[in-house]
Amino acid sequence: MHRPLHIAGGLISLSLLLLLSTCSALYEDQIRKFDWRSTHVGAVKQVHVDLNHFQPRVLLSTHEQVVASLCPKSGEIVWRQVLEQKARGDIKLLQVSGFSDDSSDTAAAPVGSRLGFDMLTIQGHAPALVRGWNTNIGTIEWEWSIIPLNTERAQDALWFYSNSVLYHVVPVWRSHLEVTAYFATSGHTTGTTSKIMAAWIKADSCLLSGTYFVCQDGKQLISLDLLAKSTQVIATSLEAEPTDKIEALAGLNGVLIANKKLVSVNKDQAVCPELNSASYVLGSFNYRKVVAYADLADGNLKINAVYLDNCSPVPELQMSLAFAEHYGTPSLRSFDCKLKRNGDGKSCLFLFGTSAESIVAVQQGRVRWAREESLANVIDTQFIDLPLADTEGTLENEMKGKAGDIVSAFMRRITTQALQIKSLFLHVIGLGPPPTDTQRAGLVRDSFGLHKMLVLLTRTGKIFGIDNIAGKHHWKLYLPNVSGFENAEEMRLIVQRSSKHFPLQPLCAIVAKFPSSGNGVLFRFNPITGRAAEGGLLQLDFQIKQIALLPETEKDFVKGILMLDVTNKVHVQPKHATPLADGMYLYTANVKTAELEGFYVKHAGNDLTCTPIWNVRLGGHNSEQHIIGVASKNPIEHVHSQGRVLGDRSVLYKYINPNLVAFVTQAPDATHKSVLNLYLIDVVSGSVIFSMTHRKVRPPLHIVHSENWLAYSYFNDKVRRTEITTIELYEGNAQANNSVWSSLQAPSMPLVERQSYIIPTIVEALRETITERGITNKHVLIGTASGGIVEMSWHLLDPRRPISSTTQGREEGAIPYIPELPLPTENHINYNQTIARLRNIYTAPSGLESTCLVVATGLDLFVTRVAPSKTFDILKEDFDYILISIVLVVLTSGSLIVRHLASRKLLKQAWK
Repeated sequence: MHRPLHIAGGLISLSLLLLLSTCSALYEDQIRKFDWRSTHVGAVKQVHVDLNHFQPRVLLSTHEQVVASLCPKSGEIVWRQVLEQKARGDIKLLQVSGFSDDSSDTAAAPVGSRLGFDMLTIQGHAPALVRGWNTNIGTIEWEWSIIPLNTERAQDALWFYSNSVLYHVVPVWRSHLEVTAYFATSGHTTGTTSKIMAAWIKADSCLLSGTYFVCQDGKQLISLDLLAKSTQVIATSLEAEPTDKIEALAGLNGVLIANKKLVSVNKDQAVCPELNSASYVLGSFNYRKVVAYADLADGNLKINAVYLDNCSPVPELQMSLAFAEHYGTPSLRSFDCKLKRNGDGKSCLFLFGTSAESIVAVQQGRVRWAREESLANVIDTQFIDLPLADTEGTLENEMKGKAGDIVSAFMRRITTQALQIKSLFLHVIGLGPPPTDTQRAGLVRDSFGLHKMLVLLTRTGKIFGIDNIAGKHHWKLYLPNVSGFENAEEMRLIVQRSSKHFPLQPLCAIVAKFPSSGNGVLFRFNPITGRAAEGGLLQLDFQIKQIALLPETEKDFVKGILMLDVTNKVHVQPKHATPLADGMYLYTANVKTAELEGFYVKHAGNDLTCTPIWNVRLGGHNSEQHIIGVASKNPIEHVHSQGRVLGDRSVLYKYINPNLVAFVTQAPDATHKSVLNLYLIDVVSGSVIFSMTHRKVRPPLHIVHSENWLAYSYFNDKVRRTEITTIELYEGNAQANNSVWSSLQAPSMPLVERQSYIIPTIVEALRETITERGITNKHVLIGTASGGIVEMSWHLLDPRRPISSTTQGREEGAIPYIPELPLPTENHINYNQTIARLRNIYTAPSGLESTCLVVATGLDLFVTRVAPSKTFDILKEDFDYILISIVLVVLTSGSLIVRHLASRKLLKQAWK
């Protein structure tokens, strides 16, 4: 009677066993063993510190469309919500329940009710999303949205909150204001939209200060109260015309900051006009409103406060402390105070946002914690080899010694060993030289070249030196008032001299521009110590149009930087490397007009001349096309195999042109909506090697170019999916020149193999793996919108995959063509370490041929290593040394015994 139940139970158990046997996972001891991740929130936009809540918190919104809660004790992220990107996620307002002493700002939800909110945010404009948040766990409690009738006007819309009502203010410049009121928690309108005539309002000079709409006009402020029963324009005179934009002081209705002073356009709100500071914030102390302000002078941060009612100072809030230069210029954003545990006074936490996009918390006269949020916008990276240890450096110097006879080499070896013994003896007795700063920090090169210094350049001009193994920040530098170039080009981080030239120190350079003058700037530094080198900051007297690194070096092993200015004149830094620029080729690309130009650099006498040699216009007859992607090959790439062995044992030679650059243009089309054009151009001769057109496709476009192949992803608008197209170029069965490549004597047009694949995800980044000698198989790292990084073998992307399985295909090892690319979970190199807003992936070779170093940047930072062909050049960690030792001993002993027995046998046979 119970037999069917037993059978069913057995089948269930068998099914569970089968499922368990097919599970793939990461071993627990492997988690974060070869990788690490740092999470960020971005540059602070609005912030609120609350130390008196039952769960003390720092609530903030950022310019990276993030809402988060930080722990006020350590600065660690309690929770974080990454909102929609671009304009849809732009946070217009962050309102915290009970922000001020005014009871109208309190909208906490009653127990057991979904009404009210802990925190309210408004983001976007078409639609505008209004969300209520639970600040304890970071979840959305409710949400409503509005779609404006005129989306263009809504881009400039402003919001403010008062008495549980949200007011939507849409300015129509030089005409009027449209004000609509909504119940904050439901989204229902309280009435019709009111129009307030205001012909004096103009863009980029107006803002909201509480309920007041204020515009600056020369030396006066023109304002009106949007909630007043009768509309009346108020004019407030200023002592001088503001040099910077006016700002509103949050928490005080109608109070603004102009020329570092407080100005009130509200006759019912008094201020302290004698104050003069760069940043102000409103708070409370001893149940009285106070205005705190902070200024930076001679490296010291001074914080002061006054009571708002009588402008008397608050001695308890006055403090001064040393403020590190790499933080940048601070701006006080919020503060709060609470009683100390022993009841002896109050302890206050001041929160600062800085020009270097750092978040700094100050408490009790010292920096309590700091968050480096500029790492949420990394624009360039480099892996730098660490310096050699003393013993290895001595051996390196000995090997670089002049060639001589055997006796002199032997004497140098004896002398070196004697000095090493002396150094060891002095170190044992405690009289040896103290370790250097790099040795004390553990920055010494390892045997396999896996331990390196990761140098990161951020959008704000802040530079970091980070240990790629432990993630420790060894040094930080900040370059204020620098920016990227025209043509949407970011600042560049260039390695001029590596660590391989002992005892010379490595040298890096930052190439940027000053926004005020547009001229270039060059900053050179030691990437191991973070100290300025070779004069540090160098201001150039010309605007940079293009830069390139010279391939040759002088005796100091410093590669010169070749710079082309806007007048097409060339310059070299350092100056003594100028002769090495002779014979160089340069090219420029205008992304708006899709026009390419090629130049030839010649050194005659002591001058460099730059001659235009070719011009290519990709814009079309009506110049509608513009460049959306440029991809060249990695300059440190090595190609190990010159060809591909076919099934008939013949060789198909690769078309390996180091001067080949891929350009992708986009243009609108009346029939196909959008058209992408791919061009492969030799930038030395200006020849168009190959071109291809994709219709009804659009960005996002990501492209990777290596050896003789190219892969790029795009969105197919016709079938609504992301696709990847791969291209391979071959010379044919004969190689034109197997020793030196010359673009001026290039072979005939290459054979082109191409294929397209479907990838079931949105691609955010593409990068190929790179190793020291190029022997290891190439894999493509695909960054996805979900925050994962998929390591995909080139065999799956190979355009020569046959449609059906053939003998020749099997001989070549080609996989039969399937349109869909698999994304198995075991190929995600970051397993569950999701990278929010993944933007770029950078790779670098290690000392091991099998291993490639990887850093992924976005809102988060992730560093790891991959081995595309497995670690074939090192033993595994679980290698059984005891077993192999026993086997070797047994084999050696057995061979000796057998040898002895064999000799005895031969001797006996000889006596017979």
